[in-house]
Amino acid sequence: MNNYKLSILFVLQKVKINKKGQCPIKCRITFLKSRKEFSTGIFINPDYWSSSKQKALPDSKENNILNNKLSLIHQQIDKAFLMLQILPNDFDVDDIYRKYKGEDSKEEITILGAYDLHNEKTKKLIGIDFNQLSWSRYVESRRKVALFITKFYKKKDIRLKDLDLKFIQDLEYFFKTELNLKQATVYRSIQRVKKIIQFAISENYLKKDPFHFYKNKKFKTVIIYLTDKELKRLEQHNFSQKRLQQVKDLFIFCCYTGLAYTEMSTLTSNNIEIGFDDKEWIQMIRKKTNKKISIPVLPKAKEILDKYNNKLPTISNQKFNSYLKEISELIGIDKKLTHHTARKTFATTVLLFNNVPMEIVSELLGHSNMNITQSHYGKIVQSKVSKEIINLNKKLNVKKDTK
Repeated sequence: MNNYKLSILFVLQKVKINKKGQCPIKCRITFLKSRKEFSTGIFINPDYWSSSKQKALPDSKENNILNNKLSLIHQQIDKAFLMLQILPNDFDVDDIYRKYKGEDSKEEITILGAYDLHNEKTKKLIGIDFNQLSWSRYVESRRKVALFITKFYKKKDIRLKDLDLKFIQDLEYFFKTELNLKQATVYRSIQRVKKIIQFAISENYLKKDPFHFYKNKKFKTVIIYLTDKELKRLEQHNFSQKRLQQVKDLFIFCCYTGLAYTEMSTLTSNNIEIGFDDKEWIQMIRKKTNKKISIPVLPKAKEILDKYNNKLPTISNQKFNSYLKEISELIGIDKKLTHHTARKTFATTVLLFNNVPMEIVSELLGHSNMNITQSHYGKIVQSKVSKEIINLNKKLNVKKDTK
């Protein structure tokens, strides 16, 4: 049994006096030199509060009701403390508060409970460290894990401390067989579960990491982009159908700006500014990373902007990609074109193959860090270096033969 002393103190928040001249009463629990404060939901006129006696004075009907409420809170906290003392595991001030609230102690937190805590916390960070899309993916991840637990374990939830390597392996199997997810999606889905586990560990809800002996198989994506010849062929082709011509123009525009679909579809003349070099630049906030991007308006992009008076045609992403499939078939490009292919073409054919340094490419793409750019385009750069070395060897051999 844990014999450490528990301190329960009621304190006034005098800085938050309302129109009625009342301020809230907070409860402060102190245990093992750690504090936990929470609102009681009770308000009082500060003149009626006795801090030393921890009660409202003088005796009156209203003050007696208030004192009874505070006494009940005190009793419930004492009860929660006593219940935790008879358990074999150590506990802290957060466990006492959770027990008082009728919630599970940290030892009893479930995987879905950890999701709820994580999602509730990160929801408040939307627009600061998180964006709406990223947050919604964790909501979807919780749904998938809940479905897995229901189907595989015939339960509503599982305690964090009961998770093991088999749970992770079964979850991966479920993603592949029941949900029919592709390897790239399985990898990302498992990574989100891992993030929740890491969150639980950092919040002291879990001590043992079930991912310790698990290796998530990363899907090696093949970068699909247009070569210089393919890009020029597309640029020079004119379509009789207006919808195809517009999609072609939008695609070319993104090949020379690297804008993702969201940024392309929300671009307005307000995003085009004169930069430090007296030339036009696209200034935007990339929604995926909430990072500011500054992209020079290259001649080909400028030509398309002028054609549409700085107001690009609007089209859904689904239709955009559908029309691109038609375009690739009509002009004989044997590649699956999507809007993202234009972004890849900007990074490779337009930038890297024209000797733009990797760190500049990362900045123009609006990547959150350099490692993302390196992981995507590192091999392409190595391939380019290899070709340059081959050309160098040829030149050196020619010089050698002329001697």
